This record gives sequence, C-alpha cells and structure tokens, in this order.
Amino acid sequence: MTNLGQIILQYKIDNESVYNTWFIYNDQRLKAFRTIRRGVLQVIEDIKSKTFPNDFKESSLEFVLSCIAEQKQVFAGVSHPFYWKPKLRIPDIYENQNNKLAFGQFLENCINAKSEEQVVKEIIRLDELKIKGLGPAVASILYFIHPTWFPPFNTAILNGFNFLFKDKKKLGSWTEYLKIREVLMETNSLHKSQLSNDLGAIAGLCFEIGTQKMLIGNDEYLSEVERARFEKNVHKRQKEILDEKLEENLHSEMQYHLLKIGVSLGFDVTPASNDKSKSFDGQNFSFISLGKFPELPTDKDTQNTIKLIDVLWFEKGTNKIIGAFEVEKSTSIYSGILRLSDLYFTISNGQEVFYIIIPNNREKDLVLQLNRPVIKNSKMNIKYILFSELRANCDAICKFGSDHSIMEKISKSI
Repeated sequence: MTNLGQIILQYKIDNESVYNTWFIYNDQRLKAFRTIRRGVLQVIEDIKSKTFPNDFKESSLEFVLSCIAEQKQVFAGVSHPFYWKPKLRIPDIYENQNNKLAFGQFLENCINAKSEEQVVKEIIRLDELKIKGLGPAVASILYFIHPTWFPPFNTAILNGFNFLFKDKKKLGSWTEYLKIREVLMETNSLHKSQLSNDLGAIAGLCFEIGTQKMLIGNDEYLSEVERARFEKNVHKRQKEILDEKLEENLHSEMQYHLLKIGVSLGFDVTPASNDKSKSFDGQNFSFISLGKFPELPTDKDTQNTIKLIDVLWFEKGTNKIIGAFEVEKSTSIYSGILRLSDLYFTISNGQEVFYIIIPNNREKDLVLQLNRPVIKNSKMNIKYILFSELRANCDAICKFGSDHSIMEKISKSI
C-alpha cells in the first residue's frame, strides 16, 4: 500500500476532497461548533425539566442533528440513527424515562469534562446500560463538543478506516469505536504536521477512502464495475462542490447588498467575523466594513456569537446596533434565529431591526421556525426578505432610502 504520508498528501492537494471543501475552507463548519454546543445544552435542559418529547421530531435533539447534517460533505444521514422507530423501540431514549435521564446525564458530563479520560469513562458507563439503539452514532455529537478528543463516526468513515488499516471493525459497537479512536489518535499524532489537532481532518481522510472518492495505491487493477463506481462517486462529488459554490456565491451576493445598503443609509457595517475576506462582483467586503468590531456590553462568548451574524449595521461611530441580518441558504434557519436571539436578549435597546434573508423556496420553512412558541411569544420582531426582493431593489433603496425603515418596503412578517 502507498506510504501513509503520501496518502495524506494526495488527500490534501485534491481541491475537491473533504479536507479542502469541508475541513479547511468551510465557514459553516466553524459556525456549527458554537450552535451545536448550545443545542446540546438545550437537550440537557429539556431532559432535566422533563419537557423533552417522546419522539425525535421537533425535539432539541433534532435541532442538534440537523445542524450536524448541514455539514453534508461528511454528515449526510447523521440523523437517521436517532429517528424514533416505534416498532423496534429504538433508540430507547424517548419513552423510557430512565434511559432518557441517562442520556441527558451523559451529555452533561461530556460537555463539562475537563479531560478525554472523563469522556471515555462516560462512554463506558453509557455502554454498560445497553440502551437499545444508542450506539456510537452519538460520537458525531461528541466531535462537535470535543473535536480534538473524539473523531466523528459513520459508515463511510468506518469503511475507510477498515480499508486503510486492513481491519474489520464493526459499526454499532462503542467498544469498536474506542479502538478505532485509539488508532486514529495515534496515527494523527504521528502525522500531526500534515493533519491537525482537530480529528475531523483524519476522519475526513477515512471518509474519502470509504466513499471511494479517493483511490489509494495503483488503480490499474480495478474491475470495470469498481472503476464505474469510483467514477460515479467522483462525478457526484464534483456536482456537490459546484452546487456548494453556487450557494456560497448567492450568500456572498446577499451579504454584499446588505452591506452596500447599510453604507448608503449612513451606518457603519460589518459582515460576520469570518467573512471579511469575502468579495462580490469584484467588491471586497473589507473595503466597506469596519476595521475593528465595536466592543459590546456583554460577555466574550456572547459577543463572539453576535460577531457571527451575517451582517450588522451600527450607528455611526458607536457600538449601538441598528440592524441585524442572517442570510440562510440551505443551512438551518433556526441557528440564524438563535444568533439574533443572543443579540436581542443580551444587549437589545428595543430599537434594532432583525431580518432573515432567504431564498424564495424556503419561505414556508422560515414561517414554521418563526411560529415556534419560544420565538412567537417573545417580543422579538423578526421579519424576512426574499433573495429576489433584495436583489431587485438594492439600488433603488440605496438611492431613495433615508433610514432603516426603508427595508420594511421589501420585507414580510408572520
């Protein structure tokens, strides 16, 4: 087999590998960690307060898994093991109250753990309970809590691991997962200069091999069936990457329109902290944005969350927020609402305007989210603007608008 160092190099230089399309150059991956952690805390709270439902649907756990599934380069289908299958009574964390409590305590102990050994002990303790259907699929949640301690886990990653290390590990066993983890951590330590402390990099390598999107060694001995399968997977990956680029261009376009309008109305503007290097139609966001994000009267963690809001308008020369905008394409609308909620419930002066910017075909999805009781019953007034309306009216708003109320002309509310 080809030297592992060469395999890693092949993985890294392939611009279409998950290393480049998901691990390194994906802003949504970085945003997901904070959102998923907050979602896990909500699952814990719901179980504690006995408000966690007896079904996966519309639960806080569904939100967590939906956020993970948005990382579709690696995590498509991550929710399936958690769907409530009533005939099989799995996973048995919905109707069995003791199992539900055990799962909540497991998550709480893991999220508060100060060492990887503590989490390993929690895994062993959970495994000893033999809760039906609750296996190492949970490891993908652990990854977003402790990415340097626990690798994500799914069928493709397992298949790639078995091929790479000539092993026969099985899917549904925590014991097998912990053995896989040890091998991956040891390998990662030996090749850390090529990979990362974040175990998503080496798990991504296994994923590439396991999905046959990457061939290692000499491929001239592939059968026609194997070669056809490989070429089909490569074609599928190329289409996915093209679709993602189109979505990212749309996202950047909408951000640019909002920044441009904000400047024309006399506000200081800034995109999300990890989007400043972006541009649209040859216009760099950094050229029209604040050089430094204003200090807000809140704690550091909340400020870091607010800084991830796609576009913010500030009163000129102050830290007073006038407008907050989240642009949602195929990602979780609710995660954007949560970031706006953080702003509203911590530093709101009651004068800000909150908007979700969405593609025309996601209007029904947004209305469902805005009708959630926690949002509907709050005094937070979130309006929404369709992509088509923002694009068509941007120049007119810049020309004729005098204050932020002009945005009401193209917005909707429930």
